[in-house]
Amino acid sequence: MSQSTNEFVYRSDVIEFVTVSVQTCLLLEHIEEQEKKEFVEKLLVYLPLLYQKTRAVSLPDAQQEGYQQQFVTEEDYNYVAENVKQMLGTDDVYLEVFVEDMRYSAEPVSAFISENLADIYQELKDMAANYQTEDPEVMQYAVINCIEAFHIHWGQKLLNAMRALHNLLESGVLDENLN
Repeated sequence: MSQSTNEFVYRSDVIEFVTVSVQTCLLLEHIEEQEKKEFVEKLLVYLPLLYQKTRAVSLPDAQQEGYQQQFVTEEDYNYVAENVKQMLGTDDVYLEVFVEDMRYSAEPVSAFISENLADIYQELKDMAANYQTEDPEVMQYAVINCIEAFHIHWGQKLLNAMRALHNLLESGVLDENLN
């Protein structure tokens, strides 16, 4: 293990990213303990913070290949996706504009907040579980792999979910459901 690997995994920007990732996972794992509006409001605090903390991590110049164990099972993924879907009900679906298929389609493309959040959960939970191994090389690879996946796909999913959740919260629909 190199000193730079140890330095990377314990840097404040990495610790903050991991902390927000874990908090986001816990929120998604304990959805049944919340009301719909409370859940949406919390997501609209955690997701922008997650985006910010992910963008703040500067990756090392020399990155080595490593191994990352997959901890999230299909059942875990489905649990999160189904609970979010049940919580949001008909508000789970939104029209997507940032997909390649949209450029060639006259029909709107639907997407689901629950699927976006389950995809994000899978990336974050696998990273966090690998980070808990306390093996600096595994920890470093898990963080780097998660952040690279952010740039490739889950960062856009996070923003898409935030856009749909913001619209849901600001539309007043959640307040109408309380009456």
